Amino acid sequence: MTGGELSSLINEETSIKVSSTLEKANGKRNLIDGSPETCWTSQQSFRNIQGLPQFIQLGFTNRVIPKRVSITFQGGFVGTRCAICIPTDESGKKDWRPFTTIFPEDVNRRQMFELVPSQPDLLTEGVIALKLVFEESSDFFGRITVYDVAVEGSSARF
Repeated sequence: MTGGELSSLINEETSIKVSSTLEKANGKRNLIDGSPETCWTSQQSFRNIQGLPQFIQLGFTNRVIPKRVSITFQGGFVGTRCAICIPTDESGKKDWRPFTTIFPEDVNRRQMFELVPSQPDLLTEGVIALKLVFEESSDFFGRITVYDVAVEGSSARF
């Protein structure tokens, strides 16, 4: 990879965790299977009681520098405010700190977002994980439906 080329950071070894799943047919692996007919759907919630925020957490096998995320939602079930977070430790399992925030539209098409860190030094060594935290939903019950998620960037080099 040279210059400003970006490559997919998600592969078959990427670990995926989600906050909840409506039913097994709408599971987390559907997020990266490449099929426009499958999706992940979170469980419904009642605002401020349970459910929100919902999240998708990606664990990478090596340190990466994420530069762009793209998401395809089902209109009406969109995470309209999404905090992108990075881990504060090496394991990617403990505390998370805000990296940036994106604001998807309530539409049925792929949306791309450049990942511009809120603080310039957040990516100096790369990250081992990324968490997309959907803080608001266009659905009254807080459900999120995602057909596809992709993260592009580069390997962290020292």
